Amino acid sequence: MSEHITVDTTGETATITLHDPDVRNALSAEMAEELQSAVDSAVDGESRCLVVQGSGGYFCAGGDVKAMVEGVASDVPIDQRIEEYALPVNRAVQAVAECPLPTIAKVDGPAFGAGAALAIACDLVLASERAKLSFGFRQVGLSVDSGTSALLARTVGVNVAKELVFTGELIDSDRAAELGLFNRVYPTDEFEQRTQELVTRVATGPTVALQASKRLIEDGRRRTVGEAVEAEIEALRETVASADHAEGATAFIEQRDPEFEGE
Repeated sequence: MSEHITVDTTGETATITLHDPDVRNALSAEMAEELQSAVDSAVDGESRCLVVQGSGGYFCAGGDVKAMVEGVASDVPIDQRIEEYALPVNRAVQAVAECPLPTIAKVDGPAFGAGAALAIACDLVLASERAKLSFGFRQVGLSVDSGTSALLARTVGVNVAKELVFTGELIDSDRAAELGLFNRVYPTDEFEQRTQELVTRVATGPTVALQASKRLIEDGRRRTVGEAVEAEIEALRETVASADHAEGATAFIEQRDPEFEGE
């Protein structure tokens, strides 16, 4: 990884950290490509949970506005400009959204535009009290990207999604939690400890079952109840055969905490 993207694999968790304080961790094309590679590596490795976070009091300021300005001032064709600096960011957020592992965003500061989309692309969004979100693509005269039209609308509903995009409102942690954009909000001075507790609980869970459940919940929005039941029965063929199921059932009977190995 580059000096602006770090990956720390500790135990069952791979943690990707965005670090470019000069631009509030905004995603350049290079950073976005490295972010996508980091996600792919976590999936291919031994990790059972993926965490995405920013550094320096920011989560992510979105796309590379400097590159946008340079593009406007140049004679480079629009399609080429989009290919060079928009598509990498969109693909990186898509990689997070489609990651089969349980994913957790740790938002300890502002997240703007594509950065806000990156946060809600994760399965769980854990925030500190100083966290803020804005889907303010309008600020740079652009329509939404990075999957925002799907990710935001399915979380807050179509009308509220339109309001947040049309106004570009910067919402605080309480409002974001009220809308369902944040799962948990912790006091800033307890943020690391409290988030680590939840991350550990997810990362040490029955990974085969959690991945199957994630897939079923994602696809369930497009299914009837009958179709969902059929898909769930099919998934049980995989999870019933897992070592973690055997451990979980045995631990339940023995009245002890299960020790899942992710297999």
